[in-house]
Amino acid sequence: MTMDLTFLGTGSAYPSPHRGASALVLRTEGECWLFDCGEGTQTQMMRSSLKASRITKVFISHLHGDHLFGLPGLLCTVSLNTSPTQPPACVDIYGPRGLRKFLRVALELTSSQLLFPYAVHELEPTPDQSPPDGHLSPETTADSGPLHPQELPGRTVVLDVTRDCYVLLEDQRFVVLAFRLFHRVPSFGFSVQERDRPGRLNAELLKELGVRPGPVFGRLKAGETVTLEGGRTVTPREVLEDPIPGRKVCILGDCSSPLGGGVQGACQGADLLVHEATLGDQQREKAVERGHSTPSMAAEVARSCGVRRLVLYHFSQRFRPLAARGEGEEGGGREDVGELGRQAEEALLGTGIEVTLAEDFLTLPIPLKRPN
Repeated sequence: MTMDLTFLGTGSAYPSPHRGASALVLRTEGECWLFDCGEGTQTQMMRSSLKASRITKVFISHLHGDHLFGLPGLLCTVSLNTSPTQPPACVDIYGPRGLRKFLRVALELTSSQLLFPYAVHELEPTPDQSPPDGHLSPETTADSGPLHPQELPGRTVVLDVTRDCYVLLEDQRFVVLAFRLFHRVPSFGFSVQERDRPGRLNAELLKELGVRPGPVFGRLKAGETVTLEGGRTVTPREVLEDPIPGRKVCILGDCSSPLGGGVQGACQGADLLVHEATLGDQQREKAVERGHSTPSMAAEVARSCGVRRLVLYHFSQRFRPLAARGEGEEGGGREDVGELGRQAEEALLGTGIEVTLAEDFLTLPIPLKRPN
């Protein structure tokens, strides 16, 4: 039932001695889901408590190198450290059109073989997600060649216009959606919604009914109506407390704004919303020109979605981590990252939304929300 989010890289453009390139990991029930994979992500992972061999899903927000260059190398390293007798299951990789060809070519040209299968599921962007020159031509992204030896066929996911979202995954535990963002190239955000869990059994009531702990408890917990030996029928509704609400985590790629209503639908009431803040509010015009956001812009999204906590990341390398303040360094990198947090807090004054500045290796637990 544990769930947490670890930031492996919180800088923009390139990895530096103080901040890695974009990468973060959502860990839940033994699995690791990687969101973006900038250059150096595998080294950052080795420095953390995370295990690369636990990665089962990868989500790439857009095709800029500081969110993507680390992926081929990471997959190869996972393979090198994989036991041939216990290879991982298929790694599912989600991202914009063109990702399948990028990964296939990178692995083929380097003669890289993997000890596990992978599949790339491509999101088909809409024309309004970037300026015209930000869209790759169909000829550039065509993947008409043979599959890589370890590649399984992937899906092409198109926009569900009724929800203004892309439905990536729906299973018994999670619903994962993607939504559109505006950037210099098509970019996406992701919403991971945990399904509600059954509430706790009322053990005292069951005891009064003469039901002992055992298989009947499990059947009731699973939502099954049971008939007791005396003929008494017991429904789950009678003996279960209110369901435990599922948690929701939303992670946005680079953007100067969301598009349409997808972000509100997918991120409403999120426990955690991760949003870029590449530059400060005083450079808003420059940020928007480059397809990026400032703290108050991120705060606007958090407010519109009614989230519990806003986490800022993807800072310009001029903003050094709080722990590195006071260290000398030639050139830039001396601006106060704390000012970005203060700008977001000011924009969210009175909303009750908590603001956190992400740092490399920061882990944020996402606790269960017990019903009242």
